[in-house]
Amino acid sequence: MTQPDQREPGTWLLDRIDAREEALTSQIEQTQAQIEELTGRLRELDQDLDHLRITRKTLLVLASEPDPAPPPPTPAIPDHPAYQQILTILADAGQPTRARDPCLALDLPLARKNIENTRAKLKRLVGLGILVEIEPGLFAQPRP
Repeated sequence: MTQPDQREPGTWLLDRIDAREEALTSQIEQTQAQIEELTGRLRELDQDLDHLRITRKTLLVLASEPDPAPPPPTPAIPDHPAYQQILTILADAGQPTRARDPCLALDLPLARKNIENTRAKLKRLVGLGILVEIEPGLFAQPRP
């Protein structure tokens, strides 16, 4: 019987080569896994850098553009309380209305004078940009 240390020299060398090959294979697999992990991280960092460059470019373009014109001022409603009542009636109705509808809501007699006065107020509100006239005699609040 031969002792473990006294194996044939060829077998002993082949065993050492096998052990070394297994160790190198393991190191290669670990290194390959690290490379894949680092490649993924590099891809993420590259994408983050691209986003920063795009943001910088966008900000520089926006900074070089002139400021947009300020929005037009909100028109002032005339002081007479009838205008506020008419606007409230139109808001409550939620649909286009004719001059006689506010007269009815305000309990005004449907006399020609009252209807024409209400129509004149509605037309003034249209002129101020507070209301719109969808078709002749049909008034509504503008849509946002």
